[in-house]
Amino acid sequence: MQSDFLDASERHWQDAEQLFQSQRWANADHLFGIAAECGLKKLMLVFGMPFDESKDMPKRDKDKKHINVIWARYETYRSGLHQGTAYGLELADPFQDWNASQRYANQNLFDQARVEPHRKGAKSVRQLIRKAQLDGLI
Repeated sequence: MQSDFLDASERHWQDAEQLFQSQRWANADHLFGIAAECGLKKLMLVFGMPFDESKDMPKRDKDKKHINVIWARYETYRSGLHQGTAYGLELADPFQDWNASQRYANQNLFDQARVEPHRKGAKSVRQLIRKAQLDGLI
């Protein structure tokens, strides 16, 4: 299947929000991270991230990571570009404690206090995506 980071970001955000409202903290947390990752990867593509169409993935290993790495990696593509100046991440990295392997963790280890910063981070990425759409970058 062909990657669609924009659609994936929105889909994961919507599911994460439903799970958050239902207090399903563990899966909401996981999906907020994936939603943010997909959103930033879409913007990274706009800002010049090399992508291997034949393999349907970023060319650089550094870009084949999850949100706990991609949050900082995003700046590599955004910074130094005139069009990127309006797309900075306003939050300090809220995903430093997020890891894709947490999907295997017991759900009792998650609560609203743990998930809320990840939700806020994903929301800030979502706002950048909306801005890029309004500005005609996407």
